[in-house]
Amino acid sequence: MRDTNKSDGAHESMLGDARIPQITKNNLKDEEYEALQSFLRSISSTATLPPYVKGETYSSVRGVLNQCLITCAVLILAAGAGHPIGFSAVALPQLREENSTLRIDDDMGSWIASIHSAATPLGSMLSGPVMEAIGRKRTLQASTLPLVLGWIIIGTATHHILILLGRVVCGFAVGILAAPSQVYLGEISEPRLRGLLIGTPFVAYSLGVLYVYALGGAMSWRSVAHLSIVLPCLAFAALCFSPESPTWLARRGRFHDAMAAMARLRGDPDTAQRELHELISAREKEKARGEERVRFLATVLRPPVLKPLLLINAFNMLQILSGSYVVIFYAVDIVDEAGGSMQPHLAANASAIVRLAVTVLACILLLKVTRRALVLVSGLGTAACTLGLAYLLYWGKGTGIMPPLLILGYVAFNTLGFFLLPGLMIGELLPTKVRGLCGGYIFCLFNAVLFGFTKLFPVMKTEMGMSGVFGVFGASAALATVILFLLLPETKGKSLIQIEQYYQKPNVLWVTRKKGEGQNV
Repeated sequence: MRDTNKSDGAHESMLGDARIPQITKNNLKDEEYEALQSFLRSISSTATLPPYVKGETYSSVRGVLNQCLITCAVLILAAGAGHPIGFSAVALPQLREENSTLRIDDDMGSWIASIHSAATPLGSMLSGPVMEAIGRKRTLQASTLPLVLGWIIIGTATHHILILLGRVVCGFAVGILAAPSQVYLGEISEPRLRGLLIGTPFVAYSLGVLYVYALGGAMSWRSVAHLSIVLPCLAFAALCFSPESPTWLARRGRFHDAMAAMARLRGDPDTAQRELHELISAREKEKARGEERVRFLATVLRPPVLKPLLLINAFNMLQILSGSYVVIFYAVDIVDEAGGSMQPHLAANASAIVRLAVTVLACILLLKVTRRALVLVSGLGTAACTLGLAYLLYWGKGTGIMPPLLILGYVAFNTLGFFLLPGLMIGELLPTKVRGLCGGYIFCLFNAVLFGFTKLFPVMKTEMGMSGVFGVFGASAALATVILFLLLPETKGKSLIQIEQYYQKPNVLWVTRKKGEGQNV
């Protein structure tokens, strides 16, 4: 039987001593001090709570159901964010037709397809400050407004400039919602479900793309634009019934609101009190160390923030270089260049189905399999398939079934971990005090590099050939696997505070950590 007197996280040590964190008025504004004292009096002492046991179920059945329902509201918005990605594939063939009222050439078509990605970094850059100022939920709701406006502009466009303007507005909206969706789901979910809930937006995103493809086969691009308004409007309404992140509320001094939100999310008052005490304890320790008065840049440069920030950005850059998104954008061209017995359009459609199926599988596996195991298998499989394809194409254009099989294998392995884990890492690894701001800047850098690499791909293909391109993909995947093996901590089943505590220690490499430390994280 576990000794409950031993410390296992910030809240456990506090509960073991049966004490509420000591609050000093010097560290708080008068209003915050009174609000916190009132809150602590209202919930009495943690001594009245049952002892904490590591591994116990955090939420009741009602709490799990509430977390899933709130996640569904975010999923509706994530599916809506997938609409602009698939729209260009639907609209461009129709706009090139001779009887089109807004006929385009190839140059205008490339601008319509790519300008969405160029606008996304701006939205991502603004999303961090906005979600820290008004909250995670309200930021998600606010993002639906430009998304709807962009589709209205596109659907009623009478000139190419208006289509481009609508694409820019939609791209801006998608940039705004990317980081808050990951942060919000990470903060409302319990450790057991966090991997699954943070991963599901990628499934919804893929379904949103397929939804636009399906509509485009049956109706005009204007009708598709008008119908793309539906999901953002539904998401706005659904989020009206969702609570704000209790983490954000607690850090803003709104403790009673945080308690109400946490009780709804966990379905059990004792569990809600326990987690909220954990948040308050961590917050007061920061204030005692004077960290809340430190400027943002100085905070980011501190090791507990800098270590996960560098790891996430390195993974993002190597994920892009491994071809995760380029293969989506240029699927037909890549299959055609690789050769083989399968028709390019058939292989491209097969890759989309494989990506969707593996995304669903990965979300389920996150409930049972460790993060490290999933991402390492993904990296090794991605490197093996791409380097194998590079070797095959080195001797000339491929023949038979092997090239398309290697491409489908690459898509499957890459999706299994490399496609999902960067977003999950933003929700888990970043400390609470910078999660919003840093999450926005991470997505800004990610989208800017993705736009540049996507534009560079045709040049790479011409200068290096497809063998060289797949060689770059494979080398990047192999390097990412080595870095993640050395640095990525295992976070499955750990609270966000426990993960923060790991990065507050002097260790850098996960493989050289003290085993006693590894029990907590």
